[in-house]
Amino acid sequence: MSDVQAPATELMSQYTAQVTGDLERNAKEQERIAADIEALQEQMRALQGDHSVLVNMQQALGSALPTTGANSAGAQTMPRQASPTPRQNKPKKAAPKKTAAKASSAAKATVTAAKPSLVDLIHGHLEQHSEPRSAAEITTALAQAHPDRNIKATVVRTTLENLVAKSRAHRAKQGSSVFYTAAATAESAAAEPRHKTAAVAG
Repeated sequence: MSDVQAPATELMSQYTAQVTGDLERNAKEQERIAADIEALQEQMRALQGDHSVLVNMQQALGSALPTTGANSAGAQTMPRQASPTPRQNKPKKAAPKKTAAKASSAAKATVTAAKPSLVDLIHGHLEQHSEPRSAAEITTALAQAHPDRNIKATVVRTTLENLVAKSRAHRAKQGSSVFYTAAATAESAAAEPRHKTAAVAG
């Protein structure tokens, strides 16, 4: 009987270890997806802000067009009366559309440049500091640098774990604390900061 029980206990321990590992991987995957969702929600909020800015600019440019003269009022009524005349009015309307497109693209570029994603902020913070940083230190630094954004420690921690999973950061455990550093994706990426620091030191 003891010979039969020994393989059974070994199987049970193997299954227990496998289930424990699967649970850990499942929890990490949930954290990674939660960080991705948070980043996408931030991008959505940024896009919604861009949209409102662009709509306001479009309305401002559209309201400026009819005040140029009486010809604009005639241009609005003529397409309803006769079909050949709109061809003459199209060149006049094409120029404001181009300027509106240029202005909207410039505004969109400035707004998106002003609001980087949380993933970019955290990765940039790790790249700026060569020494290991904890999630609490990164949260405090980013909250001070960006007071207009609601940066939570749990989101920062899951984002850091997401960067580790994507090999964009390294994680080291010291006692009960966990510290993170930026990972160089290629030798050239690792060589550039060395050249920059050497140039600054020189």
